[in-house]
Amino acid sequence: MCENCHKHGEGKIWYLQAKNYSLDLRSDLKRRGIIFDNKLYRESLKKWEEIKKKPFLIRAIMEPRIRRQTRQQHSGQVLPIEDVEKVFNIVNSVVRVDCWCRKARNVKDLRYCYGISILPPDEHVQRVVRRPGSGFLSGAETTGLERLSKEEALNNMREYEKEGLVHSVWVAPEPFIIGICNCDRSDCGALSSTVMRGIDTLTRAEYVADVDPDLCNGCRNCMRVCQFGAIGYSAANKKVFIDLTRCFGCGICRSVCTKNAIHLHDRTSVPIAANLW
Repeated sequence: MCENCHKHGEGKIWYLQAKNYSLDLRSDLKRRGIIFDNKLYRESLKKWEEIKKKPFLIRAIMEPRIRRQTRQQHSGQVLPIEDVEKVFNIVNSVVRVDCWCRKARNVKDLRYCYGISILPPDEHVQRVVRRPGSGFLSGAETTGLERLSKEEALNNMREYEKEGLVHSVWVAPEPFIIGICNCDRSDCGALSSTVMRGIDTLTRAEYVADVDPDLCNGCRNCMRVCQFGAIGYSAANKKVFIDLTRCFGCGICRSVCTKNAIHLHDRTSVPIAANLW
């Protein structure tokens, strides 16, 4: 299991523990002076990128500290649709909001981010509106704020899968869970930084994907939606294959597989991927 499961899940999947959505946890973090600081987070990201350009010895000394500081402020983990369903069974309220990453990049936003809470729906909306700089909204704006039923939100996420959007659960600060986002490599800062620049604010899922060659017809639809470049094609066998060292276990490839040839497995059960997070 990932580091957060050991630290915040007592050996179980951490984002499936109700305590990590609790306002008591948020209050306790505040009492200990652990709060989300957007300015500090941005500065940490900038330092991390600068360190990537340094000689190996300097990177080896400095990068773990900056990485830890950044991820404690704001980080996420990929999860498949099955675990999104389980998260929705824990929370009471789902609010769709503007995506902060897409806003920062001046990309037209279709409200791919969902604030989640164990608060009653009305109180959750009020708290999101009252909290300037919450990470979802700029100031106490209500533009783009939309309360949805859990069923509506889940149906939206199933549709997002067909577009190749990856589900991820987010903290601010660790381990207080604030939302689920739906990301792609072109517009999501965390996903693009993780995949393209090695600044891994996004942790891999607890799973990896596998292709059944007897069922695969070589259509390559799965390659089209993979955000991580983890799927290849064998011209000789006319089949696709998955590079387990690149697979993030999002399961999006399954949504476009017409032959049901792709399945997810527990990451820890696959030796080559077990320690890749």
